[in-house]
Amino acid sequence: MNFIEDLLARLPDWFQDEEQFKLAHLTHQLYPYTALFTPIQINQLTVKNRIVMGPMGNISVADEHGRPSSKMIQYFAERARGGVGLITSGLVPFSQGIDPSVTEADGRSYFPRIEGSRTVYAGWRDLAESIHAYGARFFIQLTPGLGRVGSPEVLMHKYKLPVSASWNPNFYIPAVPCRPLTDAECRKIIQRGGQAAADAKAMQIDGVYLHGHEGYLLEQMTNRAFNRRKLGRYADWQAFGIELVETMRRRVGPHYPIMYRIDLSLALNATYQGKMQTEPTLRHFREERSVEETLAYMVNLVRAGVDCFDVDLGCYDNWWLPHPPNSMPSGCYLAVAQLVKNTFTAQHIQSNAGLPVPVVAVGKLGYPDLAEKALRDGLCDMVMLARPLLADPDWANKAFAGQVQSIRPCIGDQEACINEFIEGGHSQCAVNPRTGFEDIIDRDPCPAQQIKRVAVVGAGPAGVICATTAAARGHQVTLYEKRSQIGGMLVPGSVPKIKYEVANYLTFLKNEIQDSCERHNLALKLNTEVSLAMLQDGKFDAIVICTGGTPAMPPIPGVDHPDVIQAVDLFLNPQLAESAEKVVIIGGGAVGCEAAHYLAGEYNKQVTIIEMLPVLMKGVCTANRGHLVHEMEKLGVKIWIHTRVKAIDAGRVTVERNISPTTPDPYNTWTPLLPDNIPNPLARPIREVWQTEFLDADLVVLAAGLRRNTALYENCIQANAAPEIHTIGDAFQIGRVFEAVKAGFAIGRSL
Repeated sequence: MNFIEDLLARLPDWFQDEEQFKLAHLTHQLYPYTALFTPIQINQLTVKNRIVMGPMGNISVADEHGRPSSKMIQYFAERARGGVGLITSGLVPFSQGIDPSVTEADGRSYFPRIEGSRTVYAGWRDLAESIHAYGARFFIQLTPGLGRVGSPEVLMHKYKLPVSASWNPNFYIPAVPCRPLTDAECRKIIQRGGQAAADAKAMQIDGVYLHGHEGYLLEQMTNRAFNRRKLGRYADWQAFGIELVETMRRRVGPHYPIMYRIDLSLALNATYQGKMQTEPTLRHFREERSVEETLAYMVNLVRAGVDCFDVDLGCYDNWWLPHPPNSMPSGCYLAVAQLVKNTFTAQHIQSNAGLPVPVVAVGKLGYPDLAEKALRDGLCDMVMLARPLLADPDWANKAFAGQVQSIRPCIGDQEACINEFIEGGHSQCAVNPRTGFEDIIDRDPCPAQQIKRVAVVGAGPAGVICATTAAARGHQVTLYEKRSQIGGMLVPGSVPKIKYEVANYLTFLKNEIQDSCERHNLALKLNTEVSLAMLQDGKFDAIVICTGGTPAMPPIPGVDHPDVIQAVDLFLNPQLAESAEKVVIIGGGAVGCEAAHYLAGEYNKQVTIIEMLPVLMKGVCTANRGHLVHEMEKLGVKIWIHTRVKAIDAGRVTVERNISPTTPDPYNTWTPLLPDNIPNPLARPIREVWQTEFLDADLVVLAAGLRRNTALYENCIQANAAPEIHTIGDAFQIGRVFEAVKAGFAIGRSL
């Protein structure tokens, strides 16, 4: 077993390792964090600490010409103010006019731009100066383009094929071919890269950061999986990357930092194994760059002028690897960083400045003890945090001060960050409603001009955020919860071990409630069922209803059988499944799939998922969806999509299943689900061939979603129970933590 296979083999049941599991929590046993807050030199540049903000947030925050906007500037400045040593931007392409996917049909840009026009220069200067004001440094992430991972819509809107290193299938619609770049186009892109680097230096940006991983265009040119050219200069898969770095180094001089983002391996063969030979899309990519080839390429890149690397695994086709979701372990790629660092040390590799080449570790490192230990143990030289800094821009300052328990943790759902990009939005955060809105929402809530008596009913995330926000503004707030603890659906949702990040967030909310009770006189009433009469007697100025939702009961004959339970009840009382061997789960959304993984992975049950749609986990972020499906397949979970439940009887479930060969493969994780508003004219229609089948089941678990609890809100409205009455969270519309937190924060600020 090689290095990559061994690493991936340890991931499926990582949560069974108690020592590994302990690292995934916000502890402060290693405080003070002397390693984290030691300066480091990259070429001639000194960075004040070892914390790097990863590239998370450029799309749709510049103006239509690509100039950094106030929104973009304040977003990055907020993280610099929070104590980060090195800020990196998101993607900034320099291949406009060559790679058609980096601009809209009318030439407008959803990416920031640096090439071609002085109209953007002032924005970049303003951005750099804002970051420098807080003692941080700023690197701009430059990319030759998107290539096969760019939108296939260019074929419909621009009448142009997407580009790549060779003839490769488009990631989003594999039936769309991507044409090879010509050598002349490659040389033009390289020249533009040199100019972009020179422009960055002139604009007081501290360094450039090449995006050479995850299967973007630079990697397509520098990995044999994608570059299968037989003729020309760039048939040598190293040539494009080395020539690009050499050109940049020549344009910026010897002392300007150049950083390179790379994956040690695409890990496609290790991920998909035999499918690499049988699946039409995957077969193209069998000859991926080996670990040894990557290490040799990295050494050559250093000789060409690279000063620093961050390194991980994977690409779009196994998207959960470069974007590890909440189901992957903390510190998942420390071994990758360690391998590179050990190789450089053994070979005495130094940069052109005569210095060691810093290796930046990535992959769920938002835990100060874990990050500190990695640095102390010599596994890496710096740590990169991306999503943790969206959740809490003050992460670094809080770690330095030893205030670890006050760090707002990322929950790893990726719905408000990565998924927002896919669906046309900009960077946001499920647990931090200010992220992406720093330009219009102040850090500290404005004191209330009129103190109000406020009742918040329901202590799920919407209610907690609303109550603590309103109390911080000076209102007299009473928070009611009918159960014995706060959290709402976060409580059952945090039970599976792979949901450890949700458990961390639940702990954070409990700490926030306690702090609000002590500092702002918030009154918390647990074990309290609220009635209309109670609210009327309280004579509140404002009532906020956050009563959440109730698990739906699908209209299936036999659904009231004793061996049928709700997924929520399963998580709260796992002993309900203790005697069951064969479990059928009705509903293939996120909850149903998490329940399946929970039962199969933690309790070794035989599980079958029944989903009536032809897709699983529709709307869930590609990385999170892909990893869960991949792991369920390895655990032996059967997935039946396009299947209707007809009846539930003792020990048996009757279904009608579409057995047409046109039914999609439920285990396909290498092709994403397109948003509903993006048509795929090449999609194969699904024919219907229904067949009745029977499933043995000792236990049936319902995961058919929630229904709004609206009765109390409607009664309050009819009775005119207060001058202000609001309903938020699932009581308003069944949704995610993202919507609940945003609504709670908005109402708390507006009362």
